[in-house]
Amino acid sequence: MTPPSSYTEDALIERPAIALLATLGWQTVNAYHEFDHGASSLGRETKDEVVLKCRLREALLKLNPEASLEVIHQAIEELTRDRSRMSAAAANREVYHLLKNGVRVPRPDPEGDGETVEVVRVVEWDDPAQNDFLLCSQFWVTGEMHTRRADLVGFVNGLPLLFIELKAAHRRLETAFTGNLRDYKDTIPQLFWPNALIILSNGSQSRVGSITAGWEHFAEWKKVGSEDEQGRVSLETMLRGVCDPARFLDLVENFCLFQEAPGGLIKLTAKNHQYLGVNNALTALADIRQRDGKLGVFWHTQGSGKSVAMMFFAQKVLRKLPGNWTFVVVTDRQELDGQIYKHFASAGVVMENHAQAESSKHLRQLLSEDHRYVFTLIHKFRTEQGETHPVLSERSDIIVITDEAHRSQYDTLALNMRTALPNAAFLAFTGTPLIVGEEKTRQVFGDYVSVYDFQQSVADGATVPLYYENRIPELQLVNDNLNEDMEDLLEEAELNEEQEKKLEREFAREYHLITRDDRLEAVAKDLMAHFTGRGFQGKAMMICIDKATAIRMYDKVKKFWSEKIATLQAEVAGAEGDSRREIEAHIARLKETDMAVVVSQGQNEIAEMSEKGLDIRPHRKRMVDEDMETKFKNPDDPFRLVFVCAMWMTGFDVPSCSTLYLDKPMRNHTLMQTIARANRVYPGKVSGLIVDYAGVFRNLERALAIYGAGEGAGDGRKPVEDKSALVAALRQALAETRGLCQENGVNLAAIQAAEGFSRVGLLDDAVEALVASEEIKLRYLDLTNTVLRLYKAVLPDPAAREFAAEVSPLQVIADKIRALTRPADISQVMQQVEGLLDQSIAAEGYVIREPSSPFDADHWLDLSKIDFEKLAEKFKTGRRRTLNEKLKGTVAQKLMVLVRQNRTRMDYLEQFQAMIDAYNAGSLNAEELFQQLVAFAQSLNEEEQRGVGEQLSEEELALFDLLTKPQIAMSDADREKVKATARELLATLKAGKLVLDWRKRQQARAEVRVTIEKLLDKGLPRAYTPELFEQKTTAVFQHVYDAYYGAGRSIYAAA
Repeated sequence: MTPPSSYTEDALIERPAIALLATLGWQTVNAYHEFDHGASSLGRETKDEVVLKCRLREALLKLNPEASLEVIHQAIEELTRDRSRMSAAAANREVYHLLKNGVRVPRPDPEGDGETVEVVRVVEWDDPAQNDFLLCSQFWVTGEMHTRRADLVGFVNGLPLLFIELKAAHRRLETAFTGNLRDYKDTIPQLFWPNALIILSNGSQSRVGSITAGWEHFAEWKKVGSEDEQGRVSLETMLRGVCDPARFLDLVENFCLFQEAPGGLIKLTAKNHQYLGVNNALTALADIRQRDGKLGVFWHTQGSGKSVAMMFFAQKVLRKLPGNWTFVVVTDRQELDGQIYKHFASAGVVMENHAQAESSKHLRQLLSEDHRYVFTLIHKFRTEQGETHPVLSERSDIIVITDEAHRSQYDTLALNMRTALPNAAFLAFTGTPLIVGEEKTRQVFGDYVSVYDFQQSVADGATVPLYYENRIPELQLVNDNLNEDMEDLLEEAELNEEQEKKLEREFAREYHLITRDDRLEAVAKDLMAHFTGRGFQGKAMMICIDKATAIRMYDKVKKFWSEKIATLQAEVAGAEGDSRREIEAHIARLKETDMAVVVSQGQNEIAEMSEKGLDIRPHRKRMVDEDMETKFKNPDDPFRLVFVCAMWMTGFDVPSCSTLYLDKPMRNHTLMQTIARANRVYPGKVSGLIVDYAGVFRNLERALAIYGAGEGAGDGRKPVEDKSALVAALRQALAETRGLCQENGVNLAAIQAAEGFSRVGLLDDAVEALVASEEIKLRYLDLTNTVLRLYKAVLPDPAAREFAAEVSPLQVIADKIRALTRPADISQVMQQVEGLLDQSIAAEGYVIREPSSPFDADHWLDLSKIDFEKLAEKFKTGRRRTLNEKLKGTVAQKLMVLVRQNRTRMDYLEQFQAMIDAYNAGSLNAEELFQQLVAFAQSLNEEEQRGVGEQLSEEELALFDLLTKPQIAMSDADREKVKATARELLATLKAGKLVLDWRKRQQARAEVRVTIEKLLDKGLPRAYTPELFEQKTTAVFQHVYDAYYGAGRSIYAAA
């Protein structure tokens, strides 16, 4: 049997990928026929083994010449032991630490009664050529209940560290994740216990990620060796950038972290920009004396993983560069200091307690002790005017890392850091470019060592684009009224009590403009309407000018919230059917939504707020009693709206936050830090929206002057655009979809104008036209998905109403197309609806609903019950392509069941694929495809009944076919003898050998194999030569291993 050759990914993608990896230094082998000729050509006993033990043993002996065979054996046992009771991430972390640090094998101490520990190296990290790199294509793996075939698996010293899933060029790349990788991780999890990196590609698009990464965190790899390269998205770039042996080992050794996150353990692997940036910084460190201690400024836009890059940098320095390094991590706020420490600790980078400097004296003490990491606030470097800062340490193995090194206070204190630590190296991490006036920052840190600006970040999918929307402009502030002194005061990230009083006193007129009651009422009413009408229901933050205003705004929004619920409750009484259910769902969400004020604590706050007629106590009680930060970060927690004035505006990562309501004048760094709260990547989130009540973006050039000044500031494009650009993107996506429909004879305007049965008929005609070929169908579904995501992002903008009438039929047509093919299981149903709107679109006006189940009586589930003559009549008069699509889906379902039960039916799968490929290529028209599908379906029915004719059950037939195919010359009597042997073998195995967990126990597996050999030896006729007998014994054992899980469970029981 030959592997399917008509799959386009083989010719166009897989073979070129294998050829390129071979030139990079990987040995390559096609493992499709691994078990076809008796023993495995890779040395595996069964398909559930994912480690190539022969290669692993050879590598360990080579890398550990002093180790005994017993020690090597124990190391292999530890690397390959069963980890099925652990979570996938925990199992992966455990194997990773063995890979990275070696396997510790305890041995009796020859000179005493105790034990010594021998460390067995698994990988030679510094010399890639000393390792064994093997790439297997078409690699079979059996899990608890399923067998899967991986496209490409890369082994280093026999361990499967690289997994590559390929799709045909015309397929959406996301299906490699949703349809394949997710299934593999569920069905053959042991393949991923040692895994380092996963690559998904359809040739033109490629992404790389970790075993715990969601689709949105799989990233492109556009540059191979330098930030200066022109970025290029291609599988070739991905393979050269990630899979070159030296780079691959660097990524595995130095760019993997495991972090405890709210949802459980996650694995972080480097994105392209982090890898290149960190290695730039390492190169600078190697040249630090010539650079006068200036490692440079590391500008990676907010949300693109700056703090993770920091950890990768520190981790690689400690591992690869000799020296007793200490990292001094400097921030300018207690809140940020705590956040960055927690980030380092949760990733296991910091193992000791929080070494935080409490004073200059304490910092001096910490630097004289043995600490890998010291955390300090910039204020520890403050001196009295005219005073010179004392030297704290003259060590040359100190690296000072500052986070957001551009704030105004850094300019005065940065030089003090240089004086205090004269021989240290200084590296500044920032999310925004340096601007004119920040020369002192450059004096201390040097020029850019790595640049990854917002445009690159959005283009790479590391962050989502940001849009702003000016709401109720008549209430906005005119920037000219806010002089620079007020803006400078507001530039402070957190106003203390004295500064708040100064704000009210010195800027009374401007302050009154912002906080007058009628204005706050209007803003609160609009906020409520906007928040509840959004399409993508992410979390939101309301940013107010000060604490008092935050509390006022909370009270006012709560008032309008209650009024909205009362209005809806009055409406629901007169509503019926779907309309009533929608209103009830809306009321339920409004009632469950939690909102809160989160502001910093201050002295006399109760009295001061009371003077303004406000009660801060219930808010403070919540902040003290509840973990508000964790609740807001949890996307499933109903705490969805927070009112702040300064807290949570920097270093606060909430990916599900999609909307910021801005009612506080700000600019430049502070503004960018704030709006970046909405640019994190999250499933279903197309963009972040800044609703501007303060008129901040009225003069965009002034608000974000940093993006038009200074080296590295890009081409003057701003990191936030007017929301009209998002509406324009929706209009463009609709135009493309409309164009595709028109090309295929679908008139959307006619569907919108029609009513009742006429509309239903036109929708069915549209489906018929759009399933003309697989390419047209997939392109339509792809375009519609884009339209729906953008439409959701535009809501509740009034502009959305103009699109609602056109969006609705597009969604219904897409739903109808998906309903033509019955999904194999519920997980595939979930994949199909991923990223789409709910059944009805949440805009006023035009709504279409599909009342019937997608799998009604007209969807055939049993091929044997189809009346093919009636079907042919229907084909003559009905919608032919739609009928073909249904029949194709039904045949595919049946075929997958038959092939799973009996692997000798693979040729049916090849015939079916060839038929579909011919139709998609235009070699068959709709009528010819129908005739071939009918003939093929009838042949499947006959195949399903073949066992009855042979007087064999489906299970016995599978064994009989394995023993007799390809055809062996024998008499009828010998055929009957083989049948009898198949029956006896199955009965014997089921009676006492296929016990619970038999596949996991060496002795039980051996007993099954011996039983197979004995019964086949006794029962098979002389036509079976010794070589053929060995092949059949192995084939039968593999089939039994794949099909029978033990204790009565098998693929046949499931069917």
